[in-house]
Amino acid sequence: MPADSAPKYKKVLLKVSGEVLMGDQGYGIDMATVDTVAAAIARVVKGGTEVCLVIGGGNIFRGLSTAAADMERASADYMGMLATVMNALAMQNALEKIGVDTRVQSAIPMAAIAEPYIRRRAVRHMEKGRVVIFAAGTGNPYFTTDTAAALRAAEMGCDALLKGTSVDGVYSADPKKDKSATRYEHLTYQDVLSQNLKVMDAAAIALMRESKIPIVVFSIREEDSLRKVLKGKGTFTVISDLPAPTA
Repeated sequence: MPADSAPKYKKVLLKVSGEVLMGDQGYGIDMATVDTVAAAIARVVKGGTEVCLVIGGGNIFRGLSTAAADMERASADYMGMLATVMNALAMQNALEKIGVDTRVQSAIPMAAIAEPYIRRRAVRHMEKGRVVIFAAGTGNPYFTTDTAAALRAAEMGCDALLKGTSVDGVYSADPKKDKSATRYEHLTYQDVLSQNLKVMDAAAIALMRESKIPIVVFSIREEDSLRKVLKGKGTFTVISDLPAPTA
């Protein structure tokens, strides 16, 4: 690979929101969208980048939210964790259809369908070029999949946490509701916390700050966006403790 096309990040954790996998549906899994995301991951893996994933469960749990409204928080959170396992299996299927070796590791033991989460085993899988999908969050209620993504990124020694969403970065307000919202090119971890920006929960931001792992927020719906972000190109927001680059 020519030097000018070498990826900026060699080992990354990709956090994909469950809502992305809905496609244009109200909830559930749109396999065409899953296949598109899988193809984007396959391109960067074949380019030599080590990739692991955490996928949210909002696309499935949204359809169950009414039923869960009167449940205790812990039970509802476990339901959400099970939704992430379903998404992980769908993504594993899509990746393996196009020749990418994939392993699903679950924080909740499910021996029939996934490996248990073992850090050293996950590291070894990635060294062998396999994509590892971390399912079931942290295995504990009261923690989001954002926190799980931050935790796994730190444990795997990732160079960056890439958050693939439906928008192309972090905005001052919801750009779908407020047309005057402005997009940030760069933020510090403290900016996110002090301005209460809805990027990731505070526990995830704090862990990334402690681990000195930058967070890159981009739209995974845009064509070839993942590959561009890995090269430091395209449209995205970087969250780190480094000062914003000068023009």
